[in-house]
Order: sequence, then structure tokens, then C-alpha cells
Amino acid sequence: MKPMHRLYAGIATLLLAAAPAFAFVPTAPTLDNKAYLVVDFDSGKVLAESNANARVAPASLTKMMTSYLIEQALVTGRMKETDPVFVSEYAWCRGTSKESCMYLPLNSQASVIDMLRGVIIQSGNDASKALAEHMAGNEPAFAELMNKEAARLGMKGSHFVNATGLPDPNHYTTAYDMAILARAIVRDSAHYYPIYSEKEFTFNNIKQGNRNALLFTDPSVDGLKTGHTEEAGYCLVASSKRGNMRLISVVMGTNSMQARADQTRALFSWGFANFESAVLQTAGGVLATPKVWFGKGDLVKAGLATDLAVTLPRGQRDKVKTELVVDQEVDAPIAKGQQLGKVNAVLDGKIIASQPLVAMEPVEEASFFVRIWHSIMRFFSNLF
Repeated sequence: MKPMHRLYAGIATLLLAAAPAFAFVPTAPTLDNKAYLVVDFDSGKVLAESNANARVAPASLTKMMTSYLIEQALVTGRMKETDPVFVSEYAWCRGTSKESCMYLPLNSQASVIDMLRGVIIQSGNDASKALAEHMAGNEPAFAELMNKEAARLGMKGSHFVNATGLPDPNHYTTAYDMAILARAIVRDSAHYYPIYSEKEFTFNNIKQGNRNALLFTDPSVDGLKTGHTEEAGYCLVASSKRGNMRLISVVMGTNSMQARADQTRALFSWGFANFESAVLQTAGGVLATPKVWFGKGDLVKAGLATDLAVTLPRGQRDKVKTELVVDQEVDAPIAKGQQLGKVNAVLDGKIIASQPLVAMEPVEEASFFVRIWHSIMRFFSNLF
């Protein structure tokens, strides 16, 4: 039967892979929190989790989506770092002890890049709301953009109603979704990601420190965001890179700032001690040139749009093999990015990871007479 053509969806690379029952790996730490998850950045493999799909309040982890939208607006040119952002009375922070503030003066202006730092480092509610109004007109409209982006990324358990994370019954997320968002920030916002590791920021002569305690105690940690409300407890999404391996940790609903730091540290120590990450095949290279029927060209270059990465118990890397599976009948027209097969990572006879093999160039459909000739040729080739 002729394989169905499948368009490669880049969003799929953001989805986290299911965790296999790895042998020879010690049990993950037992942690006192509402939910946690630790995942390999490159492969998306979940190494350990507890209640990762449970609905929880995100508190200021919400601002990861706020900052991600602003970063992508900067990356695409929709905004400029120097664009002035107005501080309305709605966005203005009155300096109460119940919320985090950048302390932007009422009716003043600050640049997009300063406000982005205010969101990420100082967790400023005022900066978050001001940027939301600047981008979408008002905060509810910005929340709609947040939800559309969450859907695009595959964050199926999240819903946002504000840019700050202030409590609301309809404002929620999951540890799993926060890991998806963290991976998107590290990859898609590479130019701005270093901001997440900055330890302090001074604005309006007020210096405030980053609340991610691991930035001050673990040089391998370079982000991402803390959160806290009475409802959410103390939360932390963190990223640590040691050698060529990066792990993302999500800890939700601990009982103190110290606990969220200690639990994150424990997950990183366990993950790095017991697993290793490897890129088996990089994207962009030509892996196959399958024959094309009914096209203006006889062959099409095929490769990976995303690296084939695996996460394994330490000591298993040399046992992994790659397997190239190419569709037997490839018919024009072919769109760039169209799936033409797959590349599998195989360990002990089992597929442990897979990436689509995709067309690296388009192939147009041939003329009517060429298509008739190809039909005849394929008919006879299938007889023998």
C-alpha cells in the first residue's frame, strides 16, 4: 500500500517523550512537593516525574510565557529592544508586600529590553502587565496570545488569564507543560536566554537580586524562573548544563525557598549521575536520496529537520545503533519538509527514539506525458 504523505510538524520537536522503564538506574529521589519532573533537554526524555500532569497553580512561573512571547517578538522583528513601553495606572505597581515589582514609575516609559529583564530577573508584575498592554493592547488580549502559544507548543494542561501568575481559578498549568515551555525558551530564545542567568538587575536606582538561589551556588545552572503564592507554594523551573548534557527540572508546590532549591539540586545530581545524552545524527545532512515517481527530478534529498538525540543510562551509548527507514514509493509533488520515512535509534532490538526523515527540497510534479511514462515503468517494475 502506498504510504500516506505526512507533513513534518516542527512543533512535534517540543513535545516531551515518554519515559521508558530503564534498567540499572537507581530510583529517583522522593520529594515532598505537589509535582516534579526532570527531563533531558536534547531528547525530551522524561527521566523522572511525580504528578507531572496534575493541574497546579503556576504563580510567577507564568512569566516564562510572558517573557517567551516578548522574546519571540524581538527575534522576529515585531519589537525592538529600544522600543519605549508606557507604564499605565493598571500596570503600575504600588509596592505592596503581596507582589513582586520592578518599581516602574507611574506614567513613565522604559525600553522593552529593560522591562524584559524586569520580568525575568525581578519577576516584576508591573513590567509583565506593561509589556502585555504594549504587545496586545490589554492584559486579557495578551492572555489570549499566551493560550494560543501554549496550544502551539503542545501545553495541553495549561490555561492563562493573566501575564503575572496572580491567583485565578482559571489560571493553571502542569509540571509537564512548564518543561515544554522551558525547552522552548532555551532553544528558541537563545539570544535572550543569558538574561535568565543574570543574578541582579538595577532599575530606577533600585537593585534587586534573582530569586533562583541555584544561580549563586551551582555554576552549571543558568536559568530559569521561580514562583510563589500561598496557593502555589514555592516553585522553581531550572536548567543545568554539565558537559554536553542539559537537564530541565520542574518543582511545584514545595513549602519553602530552601526546599525548592534543595529538591532541584537533588534531581540534577540524580539525573547527571545516572544518565548520559548523545546526538546520534545531526539535522541538515543528506541521509538518503530516494527515487521520485512523477516528478521533474528523479531523486530527492532527504535528511533530518531535528537532531536525533537519545538519553540513556550511563554506559549504554555504544550499544545504540541507528536505522534508516525510507518510504518505498515516493510520488511528486513533494513539499520541503514532507516526511519520507524515519530514522530510528535502536537499543537491544527496541526503538528508543525516532525522528522523521524529511525532504530537504521540493520536487514539482512532471508533465502529463512524463507521468504516464512513469506509471507504465512502475507497473512493470512491480511485476518483477
